Amino acid sequence: MAASPTQTSLATLRDAAPARIESMPAVRAGYESLQSFELMQRGAKALSASTLVPATFQNNLPNCMIALELAQRLGASPLLVMQNLYVVHGRPGWSAQFLIATFNQCGRFSSIQYKFEGTEGKDDWGCRATATEKASGETITGPLVTIGLAKKEGWYSKSGSKWQTIPQLMLMYRAASWLVRTYAPELSMGISTQDEIRDTITIDERGNVITQDDIRAAEPLPTMPNAPIEAIPVAETGAGVTGG
Repeated sequence: MAASPTQTSLATLRDAAPARIESMPAVRAGYESLQSFELMQRGAKALSASTLVPATFQNNLPNCMIALELAQRLGASPLLVMQNLYVVHGRPGWSAQFLIATFNQCGRFSSIQYKFEGTEGKDDWGCRATATEKASGETITGPLVTIGLAKKEGWYSKSGSKWQTIPQLMLMYRAASWLVRTYAPELSMGISTQDEIRDTITIDERGNVITQDDIRAAEPLPTMPNAPIEAIPVAETGAGVTGG
């Protein structure tokens, strides 16, 4: 007589479920494997369907996936990253406030402090951002940003420039972003602030983006005065070659 099949009770299955779940490999959203890539796509799809995310990410799955990766690298909320990541003529840029907050909360440094120099209203009026590295107690100081520098770089004279209306705030923002880029570039991940991007690009009559580097490259090279070529003696004939 054949033995009856073993019957498994519901309680047995319920007790075994946690063990099976614990034995499953953890999958993290990303690009490491097919499962992680699919998980990132699912998260990005959900975010792209939300009306709470900025318009740049709504119904835009690739942009949401990029935002998710940035959030993972920074250890920040994806929604927080989306709300502080701007696209300026196709280029991503952080809000200055987000970059400052990321630096202040990273745990490696004290909060950013600002030191003003020069005379307010003059070209020598400027600001430096400083902080203290907690591990060593050393004070770190960023580059000096002045109104004169803003004028030389063309930031001050651009159409709609905030350097003319809120110069103190712009000095603080730019000084802080330069401090982060020089001492903790991994926090900005190589992405400039939106204000920096707006200050360093120009739109021509066709709508093309022209950077300050493009403008400098298009400037004519300084001409050198024509100098006479000295005679080069030829040993065999004694003749010389002269320049005309």
